[in-house]
Amino acid sequence: MVHDVTAADPLLAALDDDQRIAAEALLGPVCVLAGAGTGKTRAITHRIAYGVASGAYDPARVMALTFTARAAAELRARLRALGAGGVPARTFHSAALAQLNFFWPTVVGGSAPRVLEFKGRLLGQAAERARIRVDTPTLRDVAAEIEWRKVSALGMDEYRVRLASRGAPGDLDPDQMLALIEAYEQLKDERRMLDFEDVLLVTAGMIESEASVAMHVRESYRHFVVDEYQDVSPAQQQLLDLWLGGRRDLCVVGDASQTIYSFAGATSEYLLGFERAYPDATIVRLERNYRSTGPIVETANRLMRGRAGALRLESAAHEAADEPADAATGRRTHDHARRAAAGGVEPEPELLVYADELAEARGVATRIRDRIDQGVPAETIAVLLRVNSQSALLEQALGEVGVAARVRGAQRFFDQPEVREAVHALRAAALAVTGEPLFKSVSDVLRSLGWTVQAPDGPGAVRARWESLNAIARLVDDAPEGTTFREFADDLRARAEAHHEPAVAAVTLATLHSAKGLEWDEVYLVGLTEGMLPIAYAKGLDAIDEERRLLYVGITRARRRLGLSWARRGGAHRGEREPSRFLRELGIRTPDATDAAASSSSRRH
Repeated sequence: MVHDVTAADPLLAALDDDQRIAAEALLGPVCVLAGAGTGKTRAITHRIAYGVASGAYDPARVMALTFTARAAAELRARLRALGAGGVPARTFHSAALAQLNFFWPTVVGGSAPRVLEFKGRLLGQAAERARIRVDTPTLRDVAAEIEWRKVSALGMDEYRVRLASRGAPGDLDPDQMLALIEAYEQLKDERRMLDFEDVLLVTAGMIESEASVAMHVRESYRHFVVDEYQDVSPAQQQLLDLWLGGRRDLCVVGDASQTIYSFAGATSEYLLGFERAYPDATIVRLERNYRSTGPIVETANRLMRGRAGALRLESAAHEAADEPADAATGRRTHDHARRAAAGGVEPEPELLVYADELAEARGVATRIRDRIDQGVPAETIAVLLRVNSQSALLEQALGEVGVAARVRGAQRFFDQPEVREAVHALRAAALAVTGEPLFKSVSDVLRSLGWTVQAPDGPGAVRARWESLNAIARLVDDAPEGTTFREFADDLRARAEAHHEPAVAAVTLATLHSAKGLEWDEVYLVGLTEGMLPIAYAKGLDAIDEERRLLYVGITRARRRLGLSWARRGGAHRGEREPSRFLRELGIRTPDATDAAASSSSRRH
């Protein structure tokens, strides 16, 4: 085949030296270790487009794989703009589902089983069949456990062994958990249904057991590109190996420092072990960060120093010519950041200590208000949180200073079912006259809904529900002295009604998990205390390392300005807190004036 190098040259000219090496390595195994903000999507889309333009690739026989529908859509848009619109870009699940639907009539006969969108209802019916009493939050955790087992490619015998150390969700014992899973699988089979994870496993089974299916798949796709390879699960890797069928035209891209979904079965082992699996692989390191200023990049480097697979980033944010701007080149224009960079000012990340959570929320909100007044667009600012329940105080504080906020990646706090239920129950209870202390009145209602003073162990839906109810309990600490139960309930309702987001630019509130893949000019990381980051249920070195990577992801979302903060107390009746262990490694100076203005004494009047 004759390669038209002339037509392809403009695609390479748009890349830096390391990105170009990745783009020119069209054949054989290639591993691109791409740090945060180094233009990995730019590199792989130009690589694919260069392969198509040069004639090395038939676009219909290339498969670009990623992990979310949003990321797949971005890949398709960029490839289309680069003249490679014929290349399919899909998630693992959508690619597997297409193959499952195509081959099922031939291999099995009839139409493929229906894919179960949500496990909750079927699990509830399975619990009834197994005669096991279980509440809705625990059912959600059971669903997550089923998903983890399947994406981890564990058979039931293997899972039974692992369950002894993992523990069953909620109040279930291991035998009840296994009985519930068995009843769930029986119901699913009886109703000719597959769940989301079955799609991967059944498709892999078809390819593995049917030679004609394997031959067809391998004829259809020759070249594979996998983005975010640090997030691949054992089930996905098994399917990828079957797609390849021993061939070697595989390019993977990832960053071990951004592995933050281990709880869902993701593992960076395949990325870190790629060179062992393919000793002759081309290994490319992308370490020029075009997103963040030097001080932010150095902060991120300090956090990850010495960690397995960590890349040493070098800030190139001042190189405006290389900053990501349109779909065709993969570049984006950030006028505010460019104007600031042109002035040569690179503010150091700032660490602030507040008296309590309310003071922290108000302090951060005041700083954001000041920045907006100085001309910073609200939509270029984000506040990043460890858990959703932290959003309530921040929404309140931002509202007090007239700043609109939107919550990304989760339901708004007052839209969560358990919160709506609590607001309704509190308003109903407040109609009765009572002379009891406000905290007792509120806590009695919350206890009737399942809240306890002591947090439940472990992550998951049970813990998330507790966090939401506990956030309401904490609001008592912030109520002005003398607030009646009725006034508290009315104020809670008013906050809930104010959640309708106005059609104006807004500051983003996002959990660290939902912030991955995004970026803002200014980022505020809040709640950096022991018990929150790392989260209290993170036990063992692996879990703590995952929390470290979450903080790394948060730091590297910031282009221009980074603020970090923590509060000494959770509220008027809460004990003292310790700063996150990670803060000691960041080398950020704490200002002498820590937060005299927004202390716990500054309550609403």
